[in-house]
Amino acid sequence: MGLAKEHKTEIITKFGDSATDTGKAEVQVALFSRRIADLTGHLQQHPKDKHSRRGLLMLVGKRKRVLNYLKKVDIERYRKVLADLDLRK
Repeated sequence: MGLAKEHKTEIITKFGDSATDTGKAEVQVALFSRRIADLTGHLQQHPKDKHSRRGLLMLVGKRKRVLNYLKKVDIERYRKVLADLDLRK
């Protein structure tokens, strides 16, 4: 269950430098956050779906690792991403 192409390109252009800039940490965090939100909605409707729950937990871990990297490298970009995505940390 991935993101629709329109949503993905919208996120990439908003957080990246160009339309093909998918490697930037801010873009990765934004894409992970969108997928996490989608999976959370899915799990509210299907609470016994353990495989999707595992995928959700893995995505949360990936996002956390990328955020820790961003915090270590550039604290200002880290704070901006948290503010833009309304993440608590």
